[in-house]
Amino acid sequence: MSVRRVRGRLVRETPPRVPEPGPRQRPEGTMAATVGTQRRLARWTLLAVLVADLLALSDMLAVMSVDLGSESMKVAIVKPGVPMEIVLNKESRRKTPVTVTLKENERFFGDSAASLAVKNPKATLRYFLQLLGKQEDNPHVALHRHRFPEHELGVDPQRRTVLFQISPQLQFSPEEVLGMVLNYSRCLAEDFAEQPIKDAVITVPAFFNQAERRAVLQAARMAGLKVLQLINDNTATALSYGVFRRKDINSTAQNVMFYDMGSGSTVCTIVTYQTVKTKEAGVQPQLQIQGVGFDRTLGGLEMELRLREHLAGLFNEQRKGQGAKDVRENPRAMAKLLREANRVKTVLSANADHMAQIEGLMDDVDFKAKVTRAEFEELCADLFERVPGPVQQALQSASMSLDEIEQVILVGGATRVPKVQEVLLKAVGKEELGKNINADEAAAMGAVYQAAALSKAFKVKPFMVRDAVIYPILVEFTREVEEEPGVHSLKHNKRVLFSRMGPYPQRKVITFNRYSHDFNFHINYGDLGFLGPEDLRVFGSQNLTTVKLKGVGESFRKHPDYESKGIKAHFNLDESGVLSLDRVESVFETLVEDSPEEESTLTKLGNTISSLFGGGTTPDTKENGTSTVQEEEESLAEGSKDEPGEPAELREEGEAPLDTAQPPPPEPKGSVAPEGEKAADKENGGKPEAQKPGDKGEAGSEGVPPAPEGEKKQKPSRKQRMVEEIGVELAVLDLPDLSEDELTRSAQKLQALTARDLEKQEREQAANSLEAFIFETQDKLYQPEYQEVSTEGQREEISGKLSAASAWLEDEGFEATTGMLKEKLAELRKLCQGLFFRVEERRKWPERLSALDSLLNHSSMFLKGARLIPEMDQIFTEVEMTTLEKAINETWAWKNATVAEQAKLPATEKPVLLSKDIEAKMMALDREVQYLLSKAKFAKPRPRPKDKNETRPEPPLNASAQSEKVVLPPGHAEDAEPVSEPEKETRSEPADAEPLELEGPGAAEPEQKEQPAGQKPAPRNDEL
Repeated sequence: MSVRRVRGRLVRETPPRVPEPGPRQRPEGTMAATVGTQRRLARWTLLAVLVADLLALSDMLAVMSVDLGSESMKVAIVKPGVPMEIVLNKESRRKTPVTVTLKENERFFGDSAASLAVKNPKATLRYFLQLLGKQEDNPHVALHRHRFPEHELGVDPQRRTVLFQISPQLQFSPEEVLGMVLNYSRCLAEDFAEQPIKDAVITVPAFFNQAERRAVLQAARMAGLKVLQLINDNTATALSYGVFRRKDINSTAQNVMFYDMGSGSTVCTIVTYQTVKTKEAGVQPQLQIQGVGFDRTLGGLEMELRLREHLAGLFNEQRKGQGAKDVRENPRAMAKLLREANRVKTVLSANADHMAQIEGLMDDVDFKAKVTRAEFEELCADLFERVPGPVQQALQSASMSLDEIEQVILVGGATRVPKVQEVLLKAVGKEELGKNINADEAAAMGAVYQAAALSKAFKVKPFMVRDAVIYPILVEFTREVEEEPGVHSLKHNKRVLFSRMGPYPQRKVITFNRYSHDFNFHINYGDLGFLGPEDLRVFGSQNLTTVKLKGVGESFRKHPDYESKGIKAHFNLDESGVLSLDRVESVFETLVEDSPEEESTLTKLGNTISSLFGGGTTPDTKENGTSTVQEEEESLAEGSKDEPGEPAELREEGEAPLDTAQPPPPEPKGSVAPEGEKAADKENGGKPEAQKPGDKGEAGSEGVPPAPEGEKKQKPSRKQRMVEEIGVELAVLDLPDLSEDELTRSAQKLQALTARDLEKQEREQAANSLEAFIFETQDKLYQPEYQEVSTEGQREEISGKLSAASAWLEDEGFEATTGMLKEKLAELRKLCQGLFFRVEERRKWPERLSALDSLLNHSSMFLKGARLIPEMDQIFTEVEMTTLEKAINETWAWKNATVAEQAKLPATEKPVLLSKDIEAKMMALDREVQYLLSKAKFAKPRPRPKDKNETRPEPPLNASAQSEKVVLPPGHAEDAEPVSEPEKETRSEPADAEPLELEGPGAAEPEQKEQPAGQKPAPRNDEL
């Protein structure tokens, strides 16, 4: 082991340990060692690259969630080191209004936009989520016009959806406005996380249908967000509740009801918590949505609108007889009344009465009126009667009674109204309502937990989530049937695809067996009888999509010798609750005879042996060839367990039963795959002669020895499967989606607005920086420390430039560009640079010089102590101590000379004593001292020589025979054999373990005693 000095640090070099050659190593050969070294270097290089990639990607690991509400939103993030945190907005609030103010040259979001709603109500958009996925004839569009008449709503001629017309040049769809809000939420999250964020989970109301969910996804795409999942807000709340109470969940089912009344709607959810056993993660907690009930228009906003109408009537009565206009015709006055109604409603939740007052409501007339809680409850009496409605819907959809509900938990801001709690408590018949959850942030926290679980960058404890389908979906098609010989008629068929309250995400396959030509089928909503007439009008179109298949007849013509197994349509209801048609396939089968003489006995024996050791190719082909089909068919089987009537309906249409008891058949080249044993039995009616060859083939694939010679003579037959993909043309019926070109244009429009906002923000910052620099510098010119280091002429020059810049900023600053403002600021800073530098140096001198004096004193004391060490114990060489002494003397000399020279210079000149030079001298001196301290830390004391006449102490009685031997004089060299044993022990010790321990003098004495007299002692660390 050696010690060397690298850049002032003590580095101990440990020679690499050479392993003893094993039975598979060649000690004499160098080729194997070279190859091993190259492999190790390659592994370390790969590891270094992977670590570098991980460090580079660590800035992209954060994910976010957005809890979209009608009135406000909450944003949460998860990043390394920050688990599940609510994001604070620019006003340091945890809740941000979903409000956008759009002007010709600027936009405002959040609290800034909400404050502008009174000044510019026409350009301020809020409560627009209820317009997503709605066409112009929807009742919610008329309701929005009634609530906010100041908003001018246009119509998109292609999609028949509404547009916000701010001005002839500014028109935005609800999806574009929502995209702006989502982009703003991402900006808040990125500022809070201090890194870019792309992945997000967004909450939506549970009652959103397919058109509304697709609209949210399109808005997120415009904002440049990658949506990991659209999660229902009631599911997110239930997930947050379960995650923080994981220990309380066991195998016993616990039914909990969540009653969520927000600003725009009310949702009641029944959730079952219990632990389930999974193949991947073992026993894990699970939540399952059992029942859902909702009211789309029951919420705090409707209460505020009732109260606003009441306040408007009071104000009109106060001005009655004065010939004044109706306050309802003034949008600004109505915006002020709505804001005051929101405040009064909040105060009345804790007080019996409150005074509503608005200064300068209209025509400079103040408004003041007393409102009692009784009056407020009377205004909203019909709303409170609707409170139990969602509870009854949830119980009916879950097929439960109130006795099975263990707890009712309140969620949402509107549940703080005392009358709501009173009516709900009476409806559920419980002793009390649960308030042990954050009513505002629970959904955001549950959504961000789901985002972390879906992201590949985080590993969270599994929590199974089984959401429920609110609106059933079915497939409708028409086929020709022959009721009597020669008499044909059309029969309309309906097959339930996803039943109400069935779990999702889920995949299903429907097979059409009686078509040999192109045909159409329709995807529509199922029975919506649980919705009232008004809800059905708000729901919109009940027809989703018409699917036109092309290429069915061609596929039959391409395979005339094959038996058709039907046209299979694969459907997917994903995690976001959005339905999609993955693909449509035409499946054919035929029996193929295999001759056993084609393969020799040796070939079959080799295949059998290779399959036994996992080397066969047939099992791999069987496993991987149809894995996707297997998954989808299994999903259909699982869904059919929850829907006992559905498989019978499918079989009635002649669909081939799906077999999930064993893996699907393999697929050889050319998309041809032999069917499994049980599938062949079902297709052929369970014929025995078709079963024997299947058994034989399967046994061979599993490694069973070949069949006897008698069976070899028979020609086995197997089924081959051919799949032809069918062309699909979709016609969306509920709400046409935006085309790719329209999405691109909308995204570019939002990006241009964002770039304009960033440019405006940068210009404002440049103007503020210039103005602040002018005012601060003008003030500094009168401070004593600045006057001390500057002359009168210098101060006058700087003051004149600052005054000119201030006048320019007032006269021409509004038209100046960002570059001009930055250039003006750089010019002023360059002018004042010398003045600021002199002041800053004088501020640093006392602290820097004091630190230098302290270091010099301590270094001198250290050197003095090092020279007092006896020669036998000295660990420092004379060269090292001389080097340190020289550094100390040079530093003293430099300090004294520089300080003396600086004292001769006037304060207005550039100083020669610089703080950076002082720091450099301190670092150089400290480096020398640290080197000697490091050497002293790792140095071993020298062994002291023993006196020949010294009496040796008696060894203990239980000492070993080797320790009792005494090293003889040099003449008896033949007795020095026991020295070999300590050498063997020394070699067996790890070389890299020496620096971790400092041995005392007693540890070195045995080596000195056992060393032969004619041999030189081992060199010390300071002599290497």
